[in-house]
Order: sequence, then C-alpha cells, then structure tokens
Amino acid sequence: MKKAQKGNEKAFVELFSQYQKDIYRISYTYVKNQNDALDVVQEVAYRSFKKIGTLKHPEYFKTWLIKMAITCSIDLIRKNKKIITMDTGYENLRGAEYHDTSLSITLQELVDKLNEEEKSIIILKFYQGYTFKEIAGILDIPLGTAKSIMYRALEKLRKDLGEVGSCE
Repeated sequence: MKKAQKGNEKAFVELFSQYQKDIYRISYTYVKNQNDALDVVQEVAYRSFKKIGTLKHPEYFKTWLIKMAITCSIDLIRKNKKIITMDTGYENLRGAEYHDTSLSITLQELVDKLNEEEKSIIILKFYQGYTFKEIAGILDIPLGTAKSIMYRALEKLRKDLGEVGSCE
C-alpha cells in the first residue's frame, strides 16, 4: 500500500487487481451492461491511481474503491440519460412474442424505481452481501440511517410488487 501511495504503478496494479472483480460486480448491478461496467472499472482504476495518495486509512482501500465504483456508475447512468436514441423502426421488426416478454416486470425494474440512496443500499445488502456496518462505511452514513433507508426501500418494493400483482 505504501509503495502504491508513493506512485509505484506495479504495487498499485497488484492492489487494484485484488478488488477488480468486486468493482465489476457492483458496477454491473448499476449499469446492467458489460461494456459500461468495464468502463466503470477502468474509470475507477484511473481515479484511484490518481488519488491513492489522498487515502488516509489504507485499511479502507476496498471500501474506498467500492464507493468510487458506485459514484462512477451513477455518473455514467446520468450521462447516458442525456443521450437521445433515434427510433430505427426496430420495434416493427420484432414478433408479438417479444412484446409479451417486454410486458413482464422484473425485480430489477422495481429496484430501478428506487432513488439512488435506496438502490445503493439494496444492491450492497442483497446483491453484494455487505453487512449494515460495511454499507454505512461505504456510503458514509450512520448505521441506523442505513437500516432505515433499507427498510423504507423494502416497503416500497413490497408496495410496487403488490401493485404489479394486482394488475395481472
């Protein structure tokens, strides 16, 4: 860690590679696209290499990287929302069976409806398996707040799932 903080590229690559898969998994959960997730991993590598000297507590390196991955993922999602896609008529080419599957709602779509804070906690807790204490550290919020946000998010998911079930 000390070598990496002093600018040793080889030491940094060795450290970063230990957490590369975790960063990919967390970013993929947000961006839902392999190429975008890989872009996030690359961006986290770049930012963390540039800023590793500012890391005051080396024991929190993984937490620092995960927090950076979440930030980069959210930034990418916001950037992509600004991109307007052109309708190329592809919808007309798809068969009716394609439309049936597009009507079904998934848990991921429900999670996507949550605000960023709620979504982050749900992803970290249930998709990545972090404890509340770890989540509070990653998101830099009090432990009680992390729990409250998660239970509020779960209640929203239950409500939305109930509405979906009553429509069918």
